[in-house]
Amino acid sequence: MTNALAAAIAIMGVMPSAIGEGLICAKALEGISRNPEAYSKIRSSMILACALDETTAIYSLLISILCLFVA
Repeated sequence: MTNALAAAIAIMGVMPSAIGEGLICAKALEGISRNPEAYSKIRSSMILACALDETTAIYSLLISILCLFVA
């Protein structure tokens, strides 16, 4: 029971990551629409930011799995 509760709390770290990734993409699209010439710079920065943001979700998933099966 305690392991399941710990896993549920750990997996809650995925929600802010998903919201952050959505905001990153929305702002990148807004920037591209305002300045189409900067498409390649904005896109590469967006991909890097999404990759860094996605690591938070992966770490939360990893901690959740560890709480369920190892502890």
